[in-house]
Amino acid sequence: MQRVKTMDRPFVRANSAERTRLRNLVASITDEQLRLLLPNGWPIYAALAHLAFWDQRATVLVKKWTRDGIAPSPIDVHVVNDTLVPFLMALAPREAADLALSSAEAVDSQLQEAPDDLIAGLMALGDKFRLFRSEHRKLHLDKIEDVLKA
Repeated sequence: MQRVKTMDRPFVRANSAERTRLRNLVASITDEQLRLLLPNGWPIYAALAHLAFWDQRATVLVKKWTRDGIAPSPIDVHVVNDTLVPFLMALAPREAADLALSSAEAVDSQLQEAPDDLIAGLMALGDKFRLFRSEHRKLHLDKIEDVLKA
């Protein structure tokens, strides 16, 4: 794969902004607040663990695509999310928060440093979320911040 990075990468800025939001949340949220419930019934820490899982999956996929070439990676999101619930709930709240941040940092770094041909291939797949990890983070951070304000 080409190692030169010349493409415009608006996802880098968007990912960085939401990662900063996540970092600020993790640094300021109390252990008690991590246990507050979101509208879907999950505690905040489980939502953060959920983010960690999906960013970890993205990290693994970027490594795979770099090694083996880009291919679709179909998954039934709803079944995976429902399956994960007991695992997410079993994590210690602070560990879940820290894992969300480290996972975001890992995938964002990979995407920022990825060669242009990998980025172009991911763009060609047409799923914005593969590059804009920020979209998923924003969705959950908005809900978390709403609960914390209430």
